[in-house]
Amino acid sequence: MRRTASVFAVAVLAAAMGSGLAGPAVAKVTPPTANPHAIKTSPYVALGDSYSSAAGVAPFVADAPPTCSRSMLNYAHDLAAQTRPSSFTDATCSGAKTSDFFSPQAPGVPPQLDAVTKTTRLITMTIGGNDENVFVDSFSGCAAISGTDILGSPCKQKYGSAFTDEIVNQTYPHVVSALMAVRRKAPDATVVILGYPRILPEAGQLSCYRSMPIAMGDVPWLNHEEDVLNSVVSRAAEQTGARFVDMSSSSAGHDACKPIGQRWIEPAVGPVNAAPVHPNATGEAAMATQTLLQLGH
Repeated sequence: MRRTASVFAVAVLAAAMGSGLAGPAVAKVTPPTANPHAIKTSPYVALGDSYSSAAGVAPFVADAPPTCSRSMLNYAHDLAAQTRPSSFTDATCSGAKTSDFFSPQAPGVPPQLDAVTKTTRLITMTIGGNDENVFVDSFSGCAAISGTDILGSPCKQKYGSAFTDEIVNQTYPHVVSALMAVRRKAPDATVVILGYPRILPEAGQLSCYRSMPIAMGDVPWLNHEEDVLNSVVSRAAEQTGARFVDMSSSSAGHDACKPIGQRWIEPAVGPVNAAPVHPNATGEAAMATQTLLQLGH
């Protein structure tokens, strides 16, 4: 069991979704139109982290930086196939933080905001999960100590509210700054930020421990952390005039503990055509579907 937990920690670290903080947001907010049918979908620019790039999901965009693990089956490509924009730019990159909107993420990976112009009319993203390394540190941290008390909550006992405190106090202003920067560059665009889909079931399942080695009592604790992150993203969207796409309800019952064909998130151990603890092609398609539904298209 300890070996499995170690594999999980390494896998999550390797597939993790620099954190410089942009200055205070002072740009005028131009809220998106209240009429969903009036939303313009071209030019379309996709931004965001590994949940947006569809890390590990082959086939990949041929000319994209390999480090970005940018898939042809990510939700942005699915949206583009549905809306048929005359111009589509995919700037998503695995591992992206809000700071990578403003500065190069890696050699050959320019700031994501470089893809946005004043003529852009639709922008989508998932962002915030990597800030402060909260997701990777919490999931890998829990896996590393889960074998000490499989039926208990060793991670909750060790970390308490540390991760959720970071999300509320640090990730939130980072996401607000990123969204305001997007708004400044594309004042007439509909800016859409998606919440993160469910990774774990509501309660711990011993049958799932081999593929998702999280102590039973830590499963609801990690679910709460994800709820806090999604609420912060939603609040940042409301503050900046962006549209928030809630994935929590639709992704329930499609977590990483479900069988192939039902799950939208691949498990930490033995993932199939996706990075560990990341959406598979079905999950990405579901994210596109929810975006279209919640935008009224």
